[in-house]
Amino acid sequence: MPAPSVALRERLTRFFALDDDWERPGALDGWDAVVGLGTLLFSAVTFELMRSAGLTESVTAPEWVQWAAVVLGAGILVWRRCRPLTVLVLAAAHMFVVGVTMPEVMGQLSMQVVYFCAIFSGVAWARSRREMLVVVSVVVTFMFAWLAWGFAFGSGVDQIVEGLEEDATKRFGLVSPVAAAVLITTLVNVVYFGGAVLVGQVSWRGARQRARLAEQAGLLETQGETLRRRAVLEERLRIARELHDVVAHHVSVIGIHAAAGRRVIGRDVDAASRALAQVEESSREAVSQMRGLLGTLRSVDERDDGPPTATDGRRAPEPGLPDLADLVATFDGDGLTASYRLVEEPAGASARVPAPVALSIYRTTQEALANVRRHSTAQTANVVVRVSEAGAGGGHAEVEVTDDGRPRAGTSGSGLGQLGIRERVASHRGQAEIGPRVTGGYRVRVRLPLSYEHAGPRATPDAVPAQARS
Repeated sequence: MPAPSVALRERLTRFFALDDDWERPGALDGWDAVVGLGTLLFSAVTFELMRSAGLTESVTAPEWVQWAAVVLGAGILVWRRCRPLTVLVLAAAHMFVVGVTMPEVMGQLSMQVVYFCAIFSGVAWARSRREMLVVVSVVVTFMFAWLAWGFAFGSGVDQIVEGLEEDATKRFGLVSPVAAAVLITTLVNVVYFGGAVLVGQVSWRGARQRARLAEQAGLLETQGETLRRRAVLEERLRIARELHDVVAHHVSVIGIHAAAGRRVIGRDVDAASRALAQVEESSREAVSQMRGLLGTLRSVDERDDGPPTATDGRRAPEPGLPDLADLVATFDGDGLTASYRLVEEPAGASARVPAPVALSIYRTTQEALANVRRHSTAQTANVVVRVSEAGAGGGHAEVEVTDDGRPRAGTSGSGLGQLGIRERVASHRGQAEIGPRVTGGYRVRVRLPLSYEHAGPRATPDAVPAQARS
């Protein structure tokens, strides 16, 4: 258990926040002039009423000196916020000097209000809490020492005795009238000075709390801006993946049909014409999709309310699960038999797959089939999409692309295609299995949760081997 002195010091440190380096801002402005002028008018009216009532008749100082004391006492409050401790010391000196020379003037209501405000402002607006505690302690100690001196050696007790109508030795209660008067005076001063210090500290704590809230609000605003920028960056990365998938797919299709047309151009004009028509269609579609994606990328820079959405009128609707059958059909032919199968549980579950998940399934299938075309000797490719809403995890969507081929010599890719697949899966907190099958062929299997609420932690895309398909 700590010693009493240590415990008291800790309480004082916490109450007065002596370890807090925050400085309450305070500068001289128009409001301080209004407060000073209002206090001056109040003091002048109160003092004149006292004079009119004859309460200052015993004051021997000239009248102009009395008025100067009142004006100076009220005027120092103008600097109570910009120079709080200086005002406190001046107010204490004013109280002592005027109290010794003109106690009737010092004791009037307006002067007591001025002294209270000076003590309150010194505690509430001091820049340093430690300096404030030292100055306030010295001032309060001096005031109580002055009070004790007046009772012990001054005329304080004599004034009390003179004010009693009855014999000062006669008891009306537990203590004598003189002792009661001394205790009442002391209690009034304790409440007076203690109340000023307490109210001032409460005011400082309130200002400190408001400053903390403002700082937290600024921090939240900064974090919100950071999150917005991160969302924009993620949108740009997503668009970059989209652009890669679009270009890779259509260039692959164009290359395949151009090669087919070149082989038959001298033997079968109709087949060559169909191949060239397919090249033209794919190139137009590629340009159209690239324009949409670039328009979206431009809108990310122009808009301030976050990343664009699918409803942003500058884009065509993004492909999803209903478009997979047509996508697989475009790869069917020229020596490759491609099939597609959809498994749903329950029926109609595929229509409720979230658009981002459906788009990732589509792009994964597109990339996997393009890799089969470019880098494999496969003759068949099977695409199976499974959608299940059952289970405690909120359901999942899965696509599996398998083929029966081997890597074609001299066609190893850069690995960026598979890296894009893994990045998509990581963004959805899903799972990806990419690699050769034990029974022969190659498999790309991606499983994505239908809800982020039940997804695991976001994974980091694995590195892609240099010899893997792109």
